Amino acid sequence: MTDGARILVVDDTPQNVKLLRDVLEARGFRPLTAASGKEALEVLAKEAVDLVLLDVVMPEMSGYEVCRAIRERHGLTLPVVMVTALDPATERVKGIEAGADDFLTKPINQAELLARVRSLLRIKSLHDELADLNRSLEARVAEQVGQLDRLSRLKRFFSPQLAELIVSGDAEDPLRSHRREITVVFLDLRGFTAFAERAEPEEVMGVLREYHAEMGGLILAHEGTLERFTGDGMMIFFNDPQPVPNPAERAVRMALEMRARVQALGEGWRKREYDLAFGIGIAHGYATIGAIGFEGRLDYGAIGTVTNLAARLCGEAKADQILITRRLLTTIEDLVSAEPIGELSLKGITRPVPTFNVLGLKEA
Repeated sequence: MTDGARILVVDDTPQNVKLLRDVLEARGFRPLTAASGKEALEVLAKEAVDLVLLDVVMPEMSGYEVCRAIRERHGLTLPVVMVTALDPATERVKGIEAGADDFLTKPINQAELLARVRSLLRIKSLHDELADLNRSLEARVAEQVGQLDRLSRLKRFFSPQLAELIVSGDAEDPLRSHRREITVVFLDLRGFTAFAERAEPEEVMGVLREYHAEMGGLILAHEGTLERFTGDGMMIFFNDPQPVPNPAERAVRMALEMRARVQALGEGWRKREYDLAFGIGIAHGYATIGAIGFEGRLDYGAIGTVTNLAARLCGEAKADQILITRRLLTTIEDLVSAEPIGELSLKGITRPVPTFNVLGLKEA
């Protein structure tokens, strides 16, 4: 946009200054004036200027010296037009070397002056728009980097799905308590307590690193939410914070893959005389879910009978067993083969629970 542009006229001859000022004002521009190079630099330090019309021959500082000073302070963003009555062929080269954008000879042709001014102002406007876009892009990139850093830190404490919801802010507060139907999986290692008592700490940590790495990869692959892990024990649930299709099926498929991975790990553990096995309990039902803890240390947890039931089933599971309830079996009976274990009396559960052990997936 050229209308209303602020143009600094620099000339030590008052008549020349008046002539240029009158021409520019008549065309809707807003001229500023300076009678010397030093005064021009002082004006530029205080005022926002869109273009400079700069006389070449001036006392103390020549126009070329002023142009070089402008380039040092303002870079290439401020258009400078040199104005002189000297030999244009010689002076044009000097002006270009000093950093000028264009050149006018005296006496000035008004039509040429206005055409060159408008042309340079259009170019400056495009440069300004590009600079704004670059600044906007830099700000967006900085914001994205900040979000990625925040997301990375949140993933240390929350599941990836929950961390992404918190950072994006697209949904309602995911930490707010809410009620939802979920599938809960509890798992731990049989014989781990005895192993930890007799093994060296380095051996225990080595086993846990292997175990956690394998289980963590499967939890992410099946889009489960890791509620907590305590040593060898883990609690995972499905269908929150983001709903997923077939949460019960996902949970059982994950459990079967976990059992296979731990069996493979167990071969190496037995060679090192580690007597460890694997057990899982799975239940499906409603729970209250949200932030649990205090300011400065929050966890994302699920509370309800379904979590207690899954934990009790895990506690009853023998080596390599995946225990599920009848309710859960009815939702996935076309998917898995299971054997009845009987009705188990579980601590904290008032009635005996018909329980089944998942043997594997049915053949297609």
